[in-house]
Amino acid sequence: MKRLFSVFLAAVLSLVGLTACSQQQESSNTLTVGASAVPHAEILEHVKPILAKEGVNLNIKVFQDYVLPNKAVEEGDLDANYFQHIVWMDTTNQEKGYHLVKVVGVHIEPMGAYSHKIKNIKELKDGATVAIPNGTSEVTRALLLLEKNGLIKLDNDKGVKTVNNIVSNPKKLQFKPLEPAMLPRVIDDVDLDVINTNYALQAHLNPTKDALIIEGKDSPYVNVLAVKKGKENDPRIQKLAKALTSPDTKKFIEQKYKGAIIPAF
Repeated sequence: MKRLFSVFLAAVLSLVGLTACSQQQESSNTLTVGASAVPHAEILEHVKPILAKEGVNLNIKVFQDYVLPNKAVEEGDLDANYFQHIVWMDTTNQEKGYHLVKVVGVHIEPMGAYSHKIKNIKELKDGATVAIPNGTSEVTRALLLLEKNGLIKLDNDKGVKTVNNIVSNPKKLQFKPLEPAMLPRVIDDVDLDVINTNYALQAHLNPTKDALIIEGKDSPYVNVLAVKKGKENDPRIQKLAKALTSPDTKKFIEQKYKGAIIPAF
C-alpha cells in the first residue's frame, strides 16, 4: 500500500511539475503590449497569428488615454506599447523622467481638423471656437497645422508651442484645449475640432474625406513600437517589430485605412 501511495504521489508531483513548467514557458512566451483601440490594436490583431507561428503569444491591452500606456511600460506592467508618435514619447521622457525608446516606426496618422458647422475652412467665422488636444507635443502639432493653413501665425521660437506663442490671430479664434479622447465628443459644440486620427477613426470620421484641413504625408509624427530602455533586443520584441514592418502589414494598413493611416516603412 505504501509503495502504491509513493508511486501515486510521484505521479502527482510530476504532473504538477509539468504543469508549472508549461505555465512558466507560456508566461515567458507571452508578450503584453498596450495600444489604442484604433488603429494600433487592429494592426496588432493582424500580426497576432504571425507571431503565434513563431511561438509568441501576443496579449493586447487596449487603453483609451495617452498617459497610462507609458506609465505601465516604465513600471514593467507592459512589455511594450504601440499608440504614440515619437515626439510624444520623447516629451513624456523629458517631463516624467521615463526611459522609453523606439524599437521601430510603423505608421503616420495625419492630424486633421473637423467641423459639423462648416464645410470649408474658409467659412470659419471671426471669434470661432477651436478645440485642440492639450498634450504638450499635440498642442504644438495642432497649432502648426492651423498656421500652415493660414489661420494663425506663431513666433519663431524653436521647440514646443502653446497658444502663448501665437503672434497673429486675425480671426480672433478662441482655443479650447481638451484631453485627446474628449475631442470627438465636442465636435457639435465647437466650430472647429482638431482631432488625432486614432480618435477620429473611433468616432467614424474619415480623415481623407471629412477633415477640412489635414497634415501632409511628410509629417514627422511617426507612431512607434516603444519599450523601456534595455528591452529593445528581447527576441519577442524583435519578432513583433519585424511583423509590424512586413510587406503583409503594409498592405493591410493601405487596404484597410485607405490613406487615413500611412505606413512609415
